[in-house]
Amino acid sequence: MEELTQVIAQQGENIKAIDTVWVALCAALIFLMEGGFALLEAGFIRGKNAMSIIAKVFIDIMFGGLAFYVIGFGIAYGASNGWFAIGFGIIEEDLGLGISVSNKLFWFIQLGFAIAAISIVSGAVAERMRVISYIIYTIVFCAILYPLAANWVWNPNGWLAGMGFNDFAGSAAVHAMGGFAALAAALVLGPRLGKYGKDGQITPIPGHNLPMAAVGAFILWFGWFGFNPGSTLGAVGNWELIGTVATNTFLASAAGGVATMSYTKLKYGLVDITMVINGVLAGLVAITAGCNVVGPNSAIIIGLCAGIFVDVAVVFFDKIKIDDPVGAIAVHGINGLWGTLAVGLFATESGLFTTGSASQLGVQAIGVFTIAVFSFVSTYALFTILKMTMGVRVSREEELAGQDAVAYGVEAYSTFE
Repeated sequence: MEELTQVIAQQGENIKAIDTVWVALCAALIFLMEGGFALLEAGFIRGKNAMSIIAKVFIDIMFGGLAFYVIGFGIAYGASNGWFAIGFGIIEEDLGLGISVSNKLFWFIQLGFAIAAISIVSGAVAERMRVISYIIYTIVFCAILYPLAANWVWNPNGWLAGMGFNDFAGSAAVHAMGGFAALAAALVLGPRLGKYGKDGQITPIPGHNLPMAAVGAFILWFGWFGFNPGSTLGAVGNWELIGTVATNTFLASAAGGVATMSYTKLKYGLVDITMVINGVLAGLVAITAGCNVVGPNSAIIIGLCAGIFVDVAVVFFDKIKIDDPVGAIAVHGINGLWGTLAVGLFATESGLFTTGSASQLGVQAIGVFTIAVFSFVSTYALFTILKMTMGVRVSREEELAGQDAVAYGVEAYSTFE
């Protein structure tokens, strides 16, 4: 009997060890995605602001990470009344989530989701936002705003979780949250100088290093296989689910790129490779909510739609003079919304197209539109307050000269004339 007890205990320890290695590896992949954000966003903007956008991603990690540790994690995963929680120091506690990894490791993987959400905003405000204002917004976003959405969706006592809302890895809680925050921020900031003429003319401002942006996209693509499969929060007993999630993640992303490549060729006569980059990312964003509950063919359809939606959305926002240098609103906001709704259409056991029932679609719609409105309104209000007090936009002189030289005293390409 004693030997049997020891065997059972050792088996439990082995499960914890395997799950810990799995989650730690996935958390590291998610953290690496910040390098992808930095390169993607820097490549999509002008060279005179390349270091400023990299600085913003560092701010996301440093200030946002500490804010999520001190306040945000407790709001997201503390004992919740359904809408919010307050807990300090709960990184040391057993949260009763039924996971086999330590609470500290769970905090670290959740940190990756928080800083990914705020990094979506950094691209939309590129080339024209004051660094101190961005720091303040990052702290509030990671301490309060994002954790509230995470609480609703992933806390077992969250009101959306209680309704059966399915957002496996964050199409709504991360991407729609970040995308609609980016929309509000871009509206308050206004467009870059020279982007739109008085006669309605749109002046393209091309990125300075598209190969850099492509490398950033590849890093994000790679990291997404930690982002989605890692949301299983354990390897033991999840081997089939992990395979499903990984397969769906790839199929949707590839389909997104194919759709954008085909659509831009038909529409413009040439393939827009910058849009193809965003098409792949759009497919990734869209499948993130339902990668655990849809079939592979549905994943392809979701990605194909996302690849078209991203180009349509970029053109639309440009026409209404909302300047988003990297397409963050279209990639993350619009396709975060689409991917969340797609669960209600394609989920194998509850989708409208698979079961004929619209109940899951209704729950998905309530959840994602609530998060989108909350993110937009709270960000718009905070940016407006910052604008009226300390200011959110750099001076005209700094914007013309470039933030790198004026705000940081260093340029990305100082050896070039």
